[in-house]
Amino acid sequence: MDHNIYLIGLNHRSAGVDVRERYALTNVEEFEAGLLELGVREVMALSTCNRVEILVVCSGDITEKNILKYWAQRCCGSVSELDPNSYCHKDLKAVKHLFRVACSLDSMIVGEPQILGQLKDSYRSAVDAGAARVIINRMLHKAFFVAKRVRTETSIASSAVSISYAAVELAKKIFGELSGQRAMLIGAGEMAELAATHLLNSGVEKIAIANRTFARAEELANNMNGEAIPFENLYEHLQETDIIISSTGAPHAVITAKEMKQVLKKRKFKPMFFIDIAVPRDIDPDVNGLDNVYLYDIDDLKDVVEENMSQREDEAVKADSIVEFETLSFGNWINSLDLQPTIVDLFNRSENVAQKELAKTLKRLGDVDSKTHKALETMAMSIGKKLLHEPVVFLKRRTEEEGNADKFVDLARRMFNLDDDLIPPDAHCGRKKKVIHKDKG
Repeated sequence: MDHNIYLIGLNHRSAGVDVRERYALTNVEEFEAGLLELGVREVMALSTCNRVEILVVCSGDITEKNILKYWAQRCCGSVSELDPNSYCHKDLKAVKHLFRVACSLDSMIVGEPQILGQLKDSYRSAVDAGAARVIINRMLHKAFFVAKRVRTETSIASSAVSISYAAVELAKKIFGELSGQRAMLIGAGEMAELAATHLLNSGVEKIAIANRTFARAEELANNMNGEAIPFENLYEHLQETDIIISSTGAPHAVITAKEMKQVLKKRKFKPMFFIDIAVPRDIDPDVNGLDNVYLYDIDDLKDVVEENMSQREDEAVKADSIVEFETLSFGNWINSLDLQPTIVDLFNRSENVAQKELAKTLKRLGDVDSKTHKALETMAMSIGKKLLHEPVVFLKRRTEEEGNADKFVDLARRMFNLDDDLIPPDAHCGRKKKVIHKDKG
């Protein structure tokens, strides 16, 4: 291949939430544009609360170190910190990892549906920006196809839960029954909406929704029979709230320990339960040090997640076999790209020979009408294409079977003298003709 595929990233397994916060991408479009300027051919970046992944197609001049250095600089960090907390997959290993991500096999909660939507959004953004081209286009469409196969052919999604669901399950462990409890969602995005649904199903008495865009909070509150509250009145409403789930996209904490001290006094230190599912974190970690306050972040949800894993192991094995098959299929397509220039050269050579022989034939025939001329031309071109059909099928089949196009490309180019045929005619002028001496004896 004259290109490399890299997938470089960090996730909930490789890095803690503090590192994920520092290296989250706040402006994905600018990040992708910068990598294109660096010299990569294609790029798509995905940044969620649990992972940041950068998919790159590039020449051999761009390496993993170049991408890590650029990433660290953009986030005002260091390679020495980013490197041990990240991972790098190359070529088909990168493809396989992407497919596993799309199928939610690499998620904290296997089978959760959110990651596929996030991946589609990232892909759509990369396409709009012109950062995703032939190879990433094909790879992402294949990833979506693989995810659909896994959902259709396995039961991995039938018991799938989201981060929001895990958060509510954790709340149940703290409070026991949730009936009669009052909850608040800070942020009105998809994760907040899912959390609201799970809270209602668990018997929560009242849901308040705070969002910087009040109209969005009202919309969600109407759907959930909840109450929209102005973001600037957040602390006032916290006084009467038992469960808080926060998932905004704010770059800094929206709830501080200093303000919460006053809230707790007014509540007479009645217990409060916070789940912070945002990256960067919405809630100052010092809040956890206050009396009768229980604060959990995304990493704390792992215990809830593990309880659901055992029942999905068999389905995950089935899903992985689908991923493996489709990865090999994609590899065959990648290998076929190396054949394309040679196949084009074969047909070009065939057409050139046909045109030359047609010209000789027409010269011998003399004047012919246009209909005859067209028939002869069609016949000449058709013969050339049919003669090449079997060699081309052979090249494609053997490349798929052995996964190595170079050997067969070299064989075909030598057999049909393709490279010498591309040398300009005057390039031979400087060559000495070989003199053959006849045996005088």
